[in-house]
Amino acid sequence: MAFQTEYNFELPKGYIDENGNLHKKGVMRLATAADEILPMKDPRVQSNPGYLTIILLSRVIDKLGDIKGIDTKTVEKLFTTDLAYLQDLYQRINQMENPSYKTACPKCGHNYEAPVNFLEAGE
Repeated sequence: MAFQTEYNFELPKGYIDENGNLHKKGVMRLATAADEILPMKDPRVQSNPGYLTIILLSRVIDKLGDIKGIDTKTVEKLFTTDLAYLQDLYQRINQMENPSYKTACPKCGHNYEAPVNFLEAGE
């Protein structure tokens, strides 16, 4: 089994670009140490620690629809629902070795953890 470093996602609302095009599907990669450390030197983060999320997401989102160069301006224009979704996804893929969620069998009620494979879920 190959080590998964990229995860497909689909935004709940979607990003609307300057031409009015809607972009919902994208790819997020695992964060590196540099992704988490380098933004701390950014003056925008030093003056507003909440901006760290914007920079982190702009570094780890490799693609959003037809947009490949995701920057902070793109992330700033996301709807709050989509920003929350991406923050949750970031936490899930970077905090756990194998992302999973707790669920129960609909027939017998047995509780178990189901693995999440974002690459297969979006296709």
